[in-house]
Amino acid sequence: MEGRFAARMQTVHRSFIREILKVTADPSIISFAGGLPNPRMFPVPAMEAAAGEVLSAMNGPASLQYSTTEGDPVLRSIIAERYAKKGVTVDPDEILVTTGSQQCLDIAGKVFLDKGDIVAIEAPGYLGAIQSFSVFEPTFVTVPLEDDGPDLAALEETFKAGAKLFYAVPNFQNPSGVSYSLEKRKAVAELLDRYDVVFVEDDPYGELRFMGEHLPPVYSFRKKPGLLNGSFSKIAAPGFRIGWVVAPGPVRDKLVVAKQASDLHTSTVAQAIMRNYLENNAIDEHVEAIRETYGAHRKVMVEMIERHFPKGVEFTRPEGGMFLWVTLPEGCSSMDLFDVAIKRKVAFVPGRPFYANGGGDNTLRLNFSNADPERIEEGIARLGESIRDFMN
Repeated sequence: MEGRFAARMQTVHRSFIREILKVTADPSIISFAGGLPNPRMFPVPAMEAAAGEVLSAMNGPASLQYSTTEGDPVLRSIIAERYAKKGVTVDPDEILVTTGSQQCLDIAGKVFLDKGDIVAIEAPGYLGAIQSFSVFEPTFVTVPLEDDGPDLAALEETFKAGAKLFYAVPNFQNPSGVSYSLEKRKAVAELLDRYDVVFVEDDPYGELRFMGEHLPPVYSFRKKPGLLNGSFSKIAAPGFRIGWVVAPGPVRDKLVVAKQASDLHTSTVAQAIMRNYLENNAIDEHVEAIRETYGAHRKVMVEMIERHFPKGVEFTRPEGGMFLWVTLPEGCSSMDLFDVAIKRKVAFVPGRPFYANGGGDNTLRLNFSNADPERIEEGIARLGESIRDFMN
């Protein structure tokens, strides 16, 4: 079999984070490595009730049958209604339900990317997007992130150079936690329209804002249509793998064909349970509880970093989401630091894999959503000691 693999697989590697999670399976290790929601926030009793109703004798056969690729029409209407509450107009017929928002990236790559096409991506950028798009053998061009969004001059140069697609996470970006300012959102929308670049706007964290004011997606400011991805993974349950993409009719039709080739349709029973849950529970109250919890976790992590990290170490202060980003002094390798930290039973994700074209050796990502405050306090203290030892 060796030598029979497609050439494209030479450029696609295992998820670095998934490999790290194997190391952190030891319960004695305090892990800030995973991008995991906190399981204490999963609405288990409500989901149990929803599943029971869906799988009842009356409803069970339909929920276990094949379904349409586009997804449950009522679920799509609920998604559209939730956008409307935020002031974003979305036609339910332009929504395609997907198997997690990760599938949105895969089918977008199938529909838009040929070998050698230029893909613009943030630096640092979402590792899952780098991995997904790499299958289609594009040329990645990275755009540096500033405190309020992308470097606009660098972004325009990328568009001038012929970028076909721009992928970004404007709200509480993974891995940096950075959010685009209102001004940057408008400017990015104008550049996308001017250069007619396909925009894949990923928004899995947008509802997890616990500081500042809600900002509309870049999608809202465009004169030309783009793709807007969403997910129930961070606000309900990741195990159901239910996401969606909003796309104009002709584009959605192509995405439907690409999805049919992958899995025919997203799990019928998972969609039915999610729909029942949304119809019979106050999802907004549940999301508010998540915000309060994650906001408290973020506060503890920031305070502990300020107390325990040595001078010269910088970090972001996100207004929402699940991550913050640490920059060590130049010349300090976070890969080497990981080996030091793991001996103290604390883990993080080194930053290098988040750079499509290399770099970021002195950066790292910390997740604050999936560790309780007591473990955050202890873990950051251990990490601070590790950094001090490493720098000395």
